[in-house]
Amino acid sequence: MLLQPKKTKYRKQQKARVRGKATCGYILEFGDYGLKVLEGGWITAKQLEAGRVAIVRTAKKGVKIWIRVFPDKPITKKPAETRMGKGKGAVEGWVAVVKPGRIIYEISGVSEEVAKEALRIAASKIPFKCKIVSREEF
Repeated sequence: MLLQPKKTKYRKQQKARVRGKATCGYILEFGDYGLKVLEGGWITAKQLEAGRVAIVRTAKKGVKIWIRVFPDKPITKKPAETRMGKGKGAVEGWVAVVKPGRIIYEISGVSEEVAKEALRIAASKIPFKCKIVSREEF
């Protein structure tokens, strides 16, 4: 099941730009290890789920995962071979807007080697450069 809001005030949003650094969510709050994004942009709900599955499969039993971002921005798309005009397209999917420095995943309950390997594989599912951070660094 992909992440998406149960209900929104407006069905469609404008694109907007991702500017500046993360002002919240840049420090480990829950787990011992985390995956920090070094670039800004959008992460789709599918990419977040792919990263989560990669962590669960690599770390196996005993791992606790926190997903620190939520895809609450609707992305629209017009059908193929459609002429310009006639309004905005239908909602195609959901994305989370992330700024550089934002932590996406946090994990605990596993050893350092297992945690770093799980986060390394999860980082390959994310479309940005990422860095693995630990609680000792803060």
